[in-house]
Amino acid sequence: MEIFLRSRVPWQAGPSLKEMTDEVGVDMDSFVEAIGANKSDVEMAAEFGVSEKTIQALKEHFFSKGIGTTVGQD
Repeated sequence: MEIFLRSRVPWQAGPSLKEMTDEVGVDMDSFVEAIGANKSDVEMAAEFGVSEKTIQALKEHFFSKGIGTTVGQD
């Protein structure tokens, strides 16, 4: 019996963190550094000039999906 394995091409599972931060005018590298410095949502919101809700959404994306959103395999 022969088994054929299908190639699974990687695909995007939504916007990347770079796309999301660009959309709201936040520098992604500075955002990641702020997370590394353990800054609070309030501090980050003030630093980047966005709402705490925006910071929370970006952090949720970062911690659940990472920087990129490419999934699958070849």
